[in-house]
Amino acid sequence: MNAQELQPIKSRYGIVGNCDALNHALDTALQVANTDMSVLITGESGVGKEVLPRIIHDNSLRRTRKYFAINCGAIPEGTIDSELFGHEKGAFTGSIGEHDGYFGVADGGTLFLDEVGELPLSTQARLLRVLESGEYIRVGSSQVRKTNVRIVAATNVNIQRAITEGKFREDLFYRLSTIPIKMPPLRERGEDVLLLFKKFAMEIATKYQMPERITLSADAAEIMKRYKWPGNIRQLKNITEQMSILMRDSRIVTPDILHEYEIWPSSNDSTALVAVNKDQGSHSYNTEREMLFQMIKALHDEVNDLRQQVLKIHGSSSGQSLGTTLSTPDHHSSQPHNDFTHISASQNEAQPDISYAEEYVEEPLDIREQERRLIAKALEKHRGRRKKAAEELNISERTLYRKIKEYGLEDI
Repeated sequence: MNAQELQPIKSRYGIVGNCDALNHALDTALQVANTDMSVLITGESGVGKEVLPRIIHDNSLRRTRKYFAINCGAIPEGTIDSELFGHEKGAFTGSIGEHDGYFGVADGGTLFLDEVGELPLSTQARLLRVLESGEYIRVGSSQVRKTNVRIVAATNVNIQRAITEGKFREDLFYRLSTIPIKMPPLRERGEDVLLLFKKFAMEIATKYQMPERITLSADAAEIMKRYKWPGNIRQLKNITEQMSILMRDSRIVTPDILHEYEIWPSSNDSTALVAVNKDQGSHSYNTEREMLFQMIKALHDEVNDLRQQVLKIHGSSSGQSLGTTLSTPDHHSSQPHNDFTHISASQNEAQPDISYAEEYVEEPLDIREQERRLIAKALEKHRGRRKKAAEELNISERTLYRKIKEYGLEDI
């Protein structure tokens, strides 16, 4: 189905967005709805996986029967078998009566098992039997029962890794994923971020009868599209609601306001620039420091190349070697030469066109001072536009803001 044909489904379930990956997921869900095949929905936390099972059930032949959504990660391990498959009276302490369990109550309908990757291995074995034969046994019973339940499962766990680590049964994975559907993360949905922001801003303004909803400036919109959104749609909704409530002076969201909520633009090199120490949970700036060292070294190399070009040009134009006038580093000498030697007064009179060379003395600079000069130069070049300066320095805009404050360059 094309985007236009999917629009009624999106309107019915409050789905906003037009990216190809989202449309593909919706199209797959509608195609598989009229079958009894099990479906496994994968995707990061907060991407909206829970809407697809509802679409599948409502468009299936089971639409008139019961639908249950179960968060497997929220049920204690000691009671999950009882919750899913039921139990007999006296099966365990506190079981004062019989319990049908979801597989008994939902017979003929659909069960959505959210966070199925959190199921303990013993429960996975029971679930595999239901999928293979439609049979299950209550806790504390020996009687085999039959059920006709369709299973739609979802997880944000890397199932392949869980299988390798022995935390998930491989045979169960293949049974669940007869039809796999992947929901895309928000950072891969492009313009959908802005559409979702507008939707949430309108909803909160209507809910609390605000005279005006919040809007994004052009620069803020670019940041929103480039941000990685680790919490996906759930995070975007929460932040939009916070800004809607707390912004009073202006209803236009600017980059500075986004920074207050730790929304920073992400670039292709962001993973290299901002390293997180997973063992300690603290931020590490080692990678950034190494990159700045490389930039400074490149600058030194350029200066050395320029020096050699000056020597060659003036050496050929004067018709004589400047070896007696300017000394270059002698790699065979035991004494290192780091500076130009001073030009004598008589030589200065004979060669006034290169007299500036005696004013240059190369001195080792403190690494922080060189870093400060690089940042100041980039800011001056781009007339204070920090986004452009950060791109030229090959660092994140967040790092640049921190460095500007550190070196007192706010006025540039």
